[in-house]
Order: sequence, then C-alpha cells, then structure tokens
Amino acid sequence: MIFNNKFRLIISHNHSAKVNSNIDNALFKNFKENDLPILRIYSWQNSITFGAGQNPEDYQNFIKEYKNNYSKRITGGGVLFHGHDISYSLILPSQMIENKNVKETYELICKFIITFYNDIGLNASFAKDIKEITLSKSPFCQVGFEAYDIIINGHKIGGNAQKRAKKVIFQHGSIPIKNVKNDEKYGTSLESFSIKLEFKEAIEKLKEAFEKTFDAKLVNSELNEEELKIYNELCKE
Repeated sequence: MIFNNKFRLIISHNHSAKVNSNIDNALFKNFKENDLPILRIYSWQNSITFGAGQNPEDYQNFIKEYKNNYSKRITGGGVLFHGHDISYSLILPSQMIENKNVKETYELICKFIITFYNDIGLNASFAKDIKEITLSKSPFCQVGFEAYDIIINGHKIGGNAQKRAKKVIFQHGSIPIKNVKNDEKYGTSLESFSIKLEFKEAIEKLKEAFEKTFDAKLVNSELNEEELKIYNELCKE
C-alpha cells in the first residue's frame, strides 16, 4: 500500500441514517484521483441501514420500530442497526493500493480496526484465521461471517463493506460501543467484553489506531463546496 501520509479527517456526530448515507455518497461521488484521501468518523441516531441490494420494504417491522429513520448504504451487505456504534468511512484513490484484489484490500485497510481493538485490550482476529468459524451469509450484517469480519472471543463484532469505482476505493465499517438487545441480529459490542468507552473517547482511540497503523497525519476538515452541492442534491432526492 502506498499511503499518502496526509488524510482529510471529517468527524460528525449523531446524524440520521439518511444524512450519514448521503454524506458517504457525496464524498464517494466527488472524489477525484489526485484528491487527498479522506477518513470520516461519525456516530448515528437510533436508525437502520440496508445493503444496496436489499429492499427495505421487506423489513417494515424494524422500520416502524426505528420510526422511519433508515437508509440504504452505497455498499452491499445486510441489515445494520445504529445508534450504539461509531462508524468510519475511508475514501482512497485506487493508485494508493497496488495490485491488490478486494479481499487483500479488506485485510490491509482493516488492520487499523484490529489495532484499535488490540489497543483497548481485546484479542481481535479475522474470521478467516479462526478454524472454528464457518463462513456464512445472512440478511443481517451481524449474523453472517465473511472472511474479513473481525472476531473477538469467538464473537463477530462490527462489520465492514467496500465499493469501488475506476479510480476510487470506498470502505466503511461499524464499531459497536454499547449493548442494545440480547439478540444476535444486533451483534456484540465493546460493552459485551466489559470495555466501557464513551463515543468521543472511542473516536479518539480510533484516530490514534489509524495514525499508528498507517503512519498517517490527519488534517481536520469539513465537506467542501463541491461535496456539499452533491450532498444537497442527494437530500432532495
């Protein structure tokens, strides 16, 4: 990986599902080959996101429970519940990653998530590296096991998904901080392992893990004029 050591850092708190998804989409759509790569870290209102290939109409009971606070992600995957988690989005020019396929890119990027968990005292591994884990699919993100899902003490935590265009790689993921319900669809959180972090502290530790893993310099930023224009157009739709 040829990482430019300078990244734009965009942090936002407690947005609705539609706002967070539209920001991600705007950053992805506007990104140009020579732009600085972007790390975005953010939190959510109580909400739901669906994978790009899912039909929200199939999950009306959850949509009603979450008071219509839902959106579709620009990536694939299953139903994901928010409000108890922080998320990251990483937008990179394709040229920064040389000769690596999607799976190899997942492993490379997710190293900073592994670092984050290890730094707070948890032993995190990829599902592919644990012989007891059987890879499987599920309409709910926290239930299935993909090769590069992160496992702690036999339990999947969070999830990551990727989208590519000709000159840009977009990856985002969720890190559950608090417990929600004793139901596998909602997944395991840091609290499940007796790790108590507030959202702002978790965000700081995620930043530190990113900087350490990739020898990166994070430069505070906000959406620029072009990104805001696309974001506003998406909101009108």
